[in-house]
Amino acid sequence: MAGTVQVAARVEPAIQDGAVMGSTLSKKPVNGMKDILPREMEIRDYVTGIIKETYRSFGFTPIETPCMENIANLQSNQGGENEKLIFKVLKRGEKLHIPEAETEAEVVDYGMRYDLTLPLSRFYANNANDLPAPFKALQIGNVWRADRPQRGRYRQFTQCDIDILGEPSNLAEIELILATTTTLGRIGFHDFEIRINERRILKAMASYAGFAEDDTEDVFITLDKMDKIGLDGVTAELKEHYDAASVDKYVALFSGLSEIKDVKAGTAFLKAELGDFLDQEVVDSLTEIEIAVNNAKEAKFELVFDPTLVRGMGYYTGTIFEIAIPEFGGSCGGGGRYDHMVGKFAGHEVPACGFSIGFERIILLLMESDFQIPLQGKKIAYLVEKNYPADKLVDVMNQAKEARKKGQQVLVVRRAKNAKFQKENLSAQGYEDFQEFFNN
Repeated sequence: MAGTVQVAARVEPAIQDGAVMGSTLSKKPVNGMKDILPREMEIRDYVTGIIKETYRSFGFTPIETPCMENIANLQSNQGGENEKLIFKVLKRGEKLHIPEAETEAEVVDYGMRYDLTLPLSRFYANNANDLPAPFKALQIGNVWRADRPQRGRYRQFTQCDIDILGEPSNLAEIELILATTTTLGRIGFHDFEIRINERRILKAMASYAGFAEDDTEDVFITLDKMDKIGLDGVTAELKEHYDAASVDKYVALFSGLSEIKDVKAGTAFLKAELGDFLDQEVVDSLTEIEIAVNNAKEAKFELVFDPTLVRGMGYYTGTIFEIAIPEFGGSCGGGGRYDHMVGKFAGHEVPACGFSIGFERIILLLMESDFQIPLQGKKIAYLVEKNYPADKLVDVMNQAKEARKKGQQVLVVRRAKNAKFQKENLSAQGYEDFQEFFNN
């Protein structure tokens, strides 16, 4: 019938005498997802440990939310382009009526979370009575997006977020930036940038130029392409849709800011140009953040004012920031203030601000640079001859136990016929000492 939801038929494999006929099962992971080998897993565990230890030292508390959310929550016009990338979950059992369905809503009730911010907002609204105020949350977990896979971008990936809920002042932004940059520094990154802007600055610049309020989000989408198409490209694209005089007035602001990286100088320039379109409170707040961060930072990085920074998520309301690491050539994390999202669940406004490290991209950079985890205990391999007596094997196990108590990593394995090749492989895994046990 017209409008019926089309669902691919389920095809059962032909089975004969308990065996699946036809081609063998695929050994490759689903497109956009990946198997993680031991070398990478070791680095992931190490980085996760640094992250947790550092964030906890700043007072952040670990939490966990489910991997699935109600589809209505995920499609509430707060996730920007990510709402187009949701992996949707069919209803189950008696609730699923595919033949009669005319709309997607009749067959879908849940979706895989595409980020950790929206689930956190629901979590806080549901559990606020049992949480301190303000609440500093640390959340590490997988998210899913039906995105086009590319370098550093997957369909299943780990996000690592810290958020402060219930703090309306810029103390939240200062703490988030300091905690995140301290973490990056302890992992081993330096000379990176934290780019910072304010959604209210973006709106003030658009209003000053004469763009209608209803057009500003579309204007920002074009502005967000600045790093790809440049100022001339942004100008040309805007003039396809808007008054040329407004566009010229708008891009002239960016030309005037092209050589300014300092937050105080950049916001002072804009205040002089925009006048009453830009509240002094916004200028003062960003300047305070710059002063506090630069005087209290531990890591080696630069805080840079970037008036072209947009951050695509529709829920940002104030300060926004992004991590730029030269070795990657793109964003390695970001965040900002989202004061209205929690209120959509709680029924009253709750100030909120968060920062997400680009965990997968950080791991990618470490893997590509052949990162070596700092020595945390000598790695020793005990190579035991195949016919080694059981009573003597107990002594080997006890010897390994004592070495582990001293902080060493001990692998007990059977000695291969080609011991030279075996040792080469173990050396590649970081084992630096070998003890061999023969039945003499």
